Amino acid sequence: MEQKNRAALYLRLSKEDKDKLIQGDDSASIRNQRLLLIDYALKRDYEIVGIYSDDDESGLFDTRPEFERMLRDAQAGRFDIVIAKSQSRFSRNIEHVEKYLHHDFPNMGIRFIGVVDGADTSDAGNKKSRQINGLVNEWYCEDLSANIRSAFKAKMKNGQYLGASCPYGYVKDPKNHNHLIIDEYAADVVRRIYRLYLQGYGKAKIGRILTEQGILIPTLYKREVLGIHYHNSHELATTRAWSYQTIHTILNNEVYIGNIVQNKSTNLSYKEKKHVRQPEDSWIRVTGVHEAIIDPNTFKKAQERQKIRTKTVNTDSGTGLFSGIVFCADCKHAMVRAYERRGHHKFTGYCCKTYKTQGRRVCTSHAVNYEQLKKTVLSAVKSEARRILTPDDIRCLSKVRNTGGITESIQTQICHMEKETARREIYKKRTYLNYMDGIISKEDYLSYMEEFNLDISKYKGQLAYLQKQLMEQKKQNDKYDMWAEDFKNYINIDELTRGIVLELIEKIEVNEDGSINLFYKFRNSCTD
Repeated sequence: MEQKNRAALYLRLSKEDKDKLIQGDDSASIRNQRLLLIDYALKRDYEIVGIYSDDDESGLFDTRPEFERMLRDAQAGRFDIVIAKSQSRFSRNIEHVEKYLHHDFPNMGIRFIGVVDGADTSDAGNKKSRQINGLVNEWYCEDLSANIRSAFKAKMKNGQYLGASCPYGYVKDPKNHNHLIIDEYAADVVRRIYRLYLQGYGKAKIGRILTEQGILIPTLYKREVLGIHYHNSHELATTRAWSYQTIHTILNNEVYIGNIVQNKSTNLSYKEKKHVRQPEDSWIRVTGVHEAIIDPNTFKKAQERQKIRTKTVNTDSGTGLFSGIVFCADCKHAMVRAYERRGHHKFTGYCCKTYKTQGRRVCTSHAVNYEQLKKTVLSAVKSEARRILTPDDIRCLSKVRNTGGITESIQTQICHMEKETARREIYKKRTYLNYMDGIISKEDYLSYMEEFNLDISKYKGQLAYLQKQLMEQKKQNDKYDMWAEDFKNYINIDELTRGIVLELIEKIEVNEDGSINLFYKFRNSCTD
């Protein structure tokens, strides 16, 4: 019988291991794990057919990139043995130990070996110790998680900022990464957002103003200007316009008055990556820990203005959510509130004003239930946000959309001109140094400098022309982008507010059967 000796080596380094490396303990380093496992395999004449290495990955989860690749190769029958430094390198989750080491691997004819701790699935008497080690490893993670959470909470209560990325308008203090300092350029944008809002501009309108003026959205600003490797899980690849939600977040973030509010969400458990929102009384708020961008009075005014502009409906009274925009589809008159005839006379919805005042001989009730109207409108807005553009819209805007390639071409040329200009500046400096060191004569130096200056002048002229072209092209593209972005912002909303209704919806017409025609402000047609 052919000996099964094809071996896969699995290596893993976690965050806590990296901390030990910093302290000088490199026993768990990827390099040393690799050397240990290769030496072990070669001494036993195992054929190494694959090395799988996960860096900065927790052993609690089986969603590690290289771990998943190893499992796929195992299912394809590419090796017979998996070798790791120890069982804890393979997994610290007892469920995964049972699933892979005691079920899936045996069924695939794969043996697991832990070099340091003696784990070996070919030894039946070894199973109980593997299970005990699995529990111990999991307990270790549980204790470690509790300790980390406790340390984080202590830092939060001390006013230390623990976010991976700073709020727009701030950067991390180079002397203390848990302290925020003002980024003046972005801070000016934040101040302008508050100023525009208090002047009466809506959130979506403010976003359009900033986009029209070419101000980068926070995500792109962090990447392209600050050079931060920043990922926004909610962004779309085409997002370049300021959104309603971004403006809303800035107007409601206490960080701008010098406060830090943390612990708003936490992991469901140490074994789950899913985050759950914490009740507000569990939030950790520390005031006055860094320099404010917005004064408290301005911030307070912005909050009060939002209560007026985006007040949600009280279901008992029916106050304001659709006020002034609900009409009868037949007589075109405004709808009025309808109430229960008995009991507490609770607000139930709307009916035609003409019907209520003049009776059935002129118009019918066109009654619509308030709660059902809310659900229908919310569903329609979210659906429109996902669809964004109808075929008619696409035909109408196709000319603008098809200019994307032109924009990219201009940007490529601009980049080339900037690089060539910078290169000539470097040549000038080198030529000057060569002249000072006596490597070239004065005549050669002057000749070279004249040539370089001519090149720079030519490139700068071309650069100015291209930048003007790019600006004109972007204005055309933004006509499409801003229209589309107005709806993209509402894909994941859970509740309608007065502000959203007023910014999106021109009017709502109710048919006699209770169905509605929804007219958006951004197009001339309606949806049923």
